[in-house]
Amino acid sequence: MMTSRFKDFGDDSNVVREPLSFKLYGEEFNCVPAIQGKVLLDTVKKVDSDKASAAAEVIEEFFKVTLMSESYERFQNLLDDPNKIVTVETLSEITGWLVSEYSERPTKESSDSSVGQ
Repeated sequence: MMTSRFKDFGDDSNVVREPLSFKLYGEEFNCVPAIQGKVLLDTVKKVDSDKASAAAEVIEEFFKVTLMSESYERFQNLLDDPNKIVTVETLSEITGWLVSEYSERPTKESSDSSVGQ
């Protein structure tokens, strides 16, 4: 009798993800609680590219995916404000922190009220 190799990777619909936000120039920016793994992989791949334009494009796309709509608009306005300079280093630091949080953030199962009763 031959056995097959199989692994069920489950369903993350019951996982509760904590809110994620950061502050810059006194403004708090709210991010979506989770993103697709592919977004993280694409971000890492393109940021490591030798082309600065590819890295700049992926960082802009990354913020578009990770920031809530209202926060994204405010963030773009901040980046366009000539009186509040946000350096490339700061953008890279924020991106790195978000990538780290999205890839390593602990998650917990939502509690089921019938457990233990």
